[in-house]
Amino acid sequence: MSARHVSARSPEATSVLDGFHALEQAALHALKAKASHALVTGAGGFLGKAICQRLLASGIRVTGLARGDYPELTDMGVNMVRGDIADKTAVLDAMKGCDLVFHVASKAGVWGSKQSYFSPNVDGAANVISACQQLNISTLIYTSTPSVTFAGEDESGIDESAPYATHYLNHYGESKAVAEKMVLEANSGALKTLALRPHLIWGPEDPHLVPRVIDRAKAGRLKLVGQQDKLVDTIYVGNAAYAHILAAVNLCSEDASAAGKAYFLSNDEPITMAAMLNKILACADLPAVTQR
Repeated sequence: MSARHVSARSPEATSVLDGFHALEQAALHALKAKASHALVTGAGGFLGKAICQRLLASGIRVTGLARGDYPELTDMGVNMVRGDIADKTAVLDAMKGCDLVFHVASKAGVWGSKQSYFSPNVDGAANVISACQQLNISTLIYTSTPSVTFAGEDESGIDESAPYATHYLNHYGESKAVAEKMVLEANSGALKTLALRPHLIWGPEDPHLVPRVIDRAKAGRLKLVGQQDKLVDTIYVGNAAYAHILAAVNLCSEDASAAGKAYFLSNDEPITMAAMLNKILACADLPAVTQR
């Protein structure tokens, strides 16, 4: 069945959104019945904050672990703990009293030494797993990346049967693959684990893509390079956060059918980068960018 466009202001769109919110609330209600206190590592990040907001709305207590200070999260009701994910003691202390963990924190990007990625991404994951086991925490959701299967060749229509890449273009992808394997291998009767691989995340309060695009466009420095017919997958931040909630609901259920598995996350609406950038620019009343 082909999808059809629905105006964001149409009654039909409003009905769809209302239905989505109802489903999300039902999931949060189900999670509240199983968990009372969640830890979110990387709580100060784009996705981490969105997860915190949803957990708090359900009445679940939230502790956030981050390296910096985030007064807006404290004002929201998050118990913020300042610490480094690579610090085993800091992780253990932050997780005390929790019964559910969302491990979202990681170092992203493509520049830097191998150690600069493996310390937070691999050692950090090991610290989270160890703390869960020591504290008898039964549920761990890990935020991974599609980069774990990417070796530089175009990928289209792949699913979770795709193998890990045999080599990586950067330390980020490699470190996340190592960490994901560790998390999934830690799955057991006592600790249920799952990995989610969100594609490019966008949405309200985006601190990365949208501000950079707008700033560069205003400065006349936004350019399109390379092949313009390449498609990229993306995901709305609310959808990514909702997927994390659904993952937790599944792992907290009796059958926990998703335990030990990894899942790609996307809006299932591939788009060219040019089209995506121009949608952002249109919202900011800026002229479209073309290839130069």
